[in-house]
Amino acid sequence: MIRIVICDDQSLIRDGLEMLLKLEEGMEVLGKASDGAEALEMVENYKPDLVLMDLKMAGMNGIEATRRLKQDYPGVKVLVLTTYNDDEWLFDALNAGASGYLLKDTPREEVIKAVKGTVEGNSYLDPSIAGKVMREARGSKAPSGLALPQGLTKREGEVLRLIGQGKNNSEIAAELFLSEGTVRNHISVIFGKIGVNDRTQAAIYAVKRGLDEVK
Repeated sequence: MIRIVICDDQSLIRDGLEMLLKLEEGMEVLGKASDGAEALEMVENYKPDLVLMDLKMAGMNGIEATRRLKQDYPGVKVLVLTTYNDDEWLFDALNAGASGYLLKDTPREEVIKAVKGTVEGNSYLDPSIAGKVMREARGSKAPSGLALPQGLTKREGEVLRLIGQGKNNSEIAAELFLSEGTVRNHISVIFGKIGVNDRTQAAIYAVKRGLDEVK
C-alpha cells in the first residue's frame, strides 16, 4: 500500500486528486493539507511514503515545505504537482529535494505511474521541463574527462553514467549485463556516496560532472 499526503491550497484540486488516487488499487490517501506547514504536521503524524506537493501556496509554500520535509524525513518522497513551469520554481523545487515535477495537466495515467515510480526510487519530470533541467546541468558542468568522484568504483561510475543518460534500471541492467537487483544495490550505494536522495539529483550530478559522456 502506497501511503500519500496531498498538499494543495485549492480544495477542488485536493478532492480531485484524492478521488483519482482512491480509484487505484494499492494507494491510500492519509490526509489533505492546504499549505506546507499543515503538510509537515501530517508527515510527522502519518509517516507517508509520498507527498504530492503544490508549490505556490499562502503561508508556507511548497519549496520551503519540501526543504524542511527532506531535512527531517529524508525517506519521504516529494512529487511536485503544480501549474508552474517557470525555471525559478522548477530548480528551487529540485534543489530542495523533490524527486519529480509534474504539471497539473498531466494525464491521470501518468500521475499514477509517477506516484508508483517515485516511491520505488525513480524520478519523473514533465516532458516539457525535462529538457530545461538537463540544459541547466550541462551549462554548469565541469570540464569533461574528469576522474570518478572519490569513493565510486568503476562499476558504480558506469551505473551513474547511465543514470545521467536517462536510462531506467532494466536498461542499465541489460547494458551492463547485470541483474536489476544488482543495479538497485549499486544505485543505493551511489546515492550514499554522492550525497543525493533520488534519481533526478543523481542524473544532474552526473551531467554536471560530464560523467554521462564518458565511454
